[in-house]
Amino acid sequence: MRVFVTGATGWIGSAAVDELLAAGHDVTGLARSDASVAALEAKGATARRGDVDDLDALRAGAAAADAVLHLAYKHDWSDVAASMASERAAVQTLGDALAGTGHPFLFASGVAALNPGRPATEADPSPYHGPDSPRGGAENLALDLVDQGVRSVALRFSPTVHGARDHGFIARIVAIAREKGVSGYPGDGANHWAAVHRSDAARLVALALAEAPAGARVHAVGEEAVPVRAIAEAIGDALRLPVTSIAPDDVAAHFGWIGTFFGMEMSATSTATRELLGWTPTGPTLLEDIAAGAYAVA
Repeated sequence: MRVFVTGATGWIGSAAVDELLAAGHDVTGLARSDASVAALEAKGATARRGDVDDLDALRAGAAAADAVLHLAYKHDWSDVAASMASERAAVQTLGDALAGTGHPFLFASGVAALNPGRPATEADPSPYHGPDSPRGGAENLALDLVDQGVRSVALRFSPTVHGARDHGFIARIVAIAREKGVSGYPGDGANHWAAVHRSDAARLVALALAEAPAGARVHAVGEEAVPVRAIAEAIGDALRLPVTSIAPDDVAAHFGWIGTFFGMEMSATSTATRELLGWTPTGPTLLEDIAAGAYAVA
């Protein structure tokens, strides 16, 4: 299968490309730099120059492929509205190119705030609609494409897809602990995060491409509910720093933009995904990764 991948040299995308190539797929990755081109070609993939805002490149890549895997996202915390608009435009462009083909369109989403008060499940629809909602309402936009002959599949990733050299949320929390000289957690730290190892997330992507039906929501969740306080304690142990609660009124000042997320309940199950795809996570847990030094280097 010819698969066009955005975010092909990113944290999840690079591992997913490895899985797709190993499965015998012909992969073309969107590449915005010479380094990205070289990295893709070294693996045996093809590079298409462009970025997530280059709608012509997205359209051409999708039109030439048998499947699209959209993992890129324009993270700009200084202009969240622009990030949301970028994502919505990218999904709309890719979807339009695939309309009527029946081709798979797998796209990155998340499990956050799907159903406050209990772990999110695959049966929970996204509450986000329209361009002014988180990620520009892209999950619902993409799933609506099923009615236009697209095999859309939502890849809902845990808030932390962890592993050595991760530069996501946990890496930022570790950096703050270093800066402040203390490993903090919001309030009583009783809220939870779902987690998944990068290798398990990449395997799930390949399985979903092969087997997930149109309209499916699959959860890349290896651990359903890791207590935030336990995360802070593991970081404190790894960095040999004291661990302390950060009062709710001080969370924004202590953690910056990530404080909102660190204080959220973001637990989720993956029972339906495991049954649907025969997926069994085998990678290290989040706390095992932290203890083993996955975040020891800044």
